[in-house]
Amino acid sequence: MVPVVDQGSLAADANGGQAQADAIKAELEQIDQLRQPVALESVDLADYAAVFYPGGHGPMEDLAVDATSGAVLTSTLESGKPLGIVCHAPAALLATADETGTSPFAGYRLTGFTNAEETQAGLADKAKWLLQDRLVGLGVDFQEGEPWGEHVEVDRNLFTGQNPASSRALAEHMVKAL
Repeated sequence: MVPVVDQGSLAADANGGQAQADAIKAELEQIDQLRQPVALESVDLADYAAVFYPGGHGPMEDLAVDATSGAVLTSTLESGKPLGIVCHAPAALLATADETGTSPFAGYRLTGFTNAEETQAGLADKAKWLLQDRLVGLGVDFQEGEPWGEHVEVDRNLFTGQNPASSRALAEHMVKAL
């Protein structure tokens, strides 16, 4: 399925002006992999050195309940290959729980978009559930940094970033691990 860009991410005020927003939109439209993504069902972990899940609210809607995605995450964790997850994407970890609610990620130290950030963004009251709450319920060791600041957690081969400001540092940690 072709991913849909959150239009708020393309707003002029989020990109330093309309010209920059338009340039980013044009660049995204040229990325073949975004126009023709690989189906999760056909992913062979042997073909990849690492796995990365980008953020946005999308994972809270679909990947949080996608068993195929849950299997990719579990297999990556078990493989020892770097697994990077940022912002709202840790919602995908919810799909790793078995019928008893147990997840292979239980006990791992990680981070993701916090309740405080969701509240400050004005979206907490509109959300069906909050990511931080659900992850804590999954049994992870959720670590919270300052709202909107860079915060990365590394636990074994799991690399997580709290929010968009954490993306670069998260990528740097993953590249070092490779």
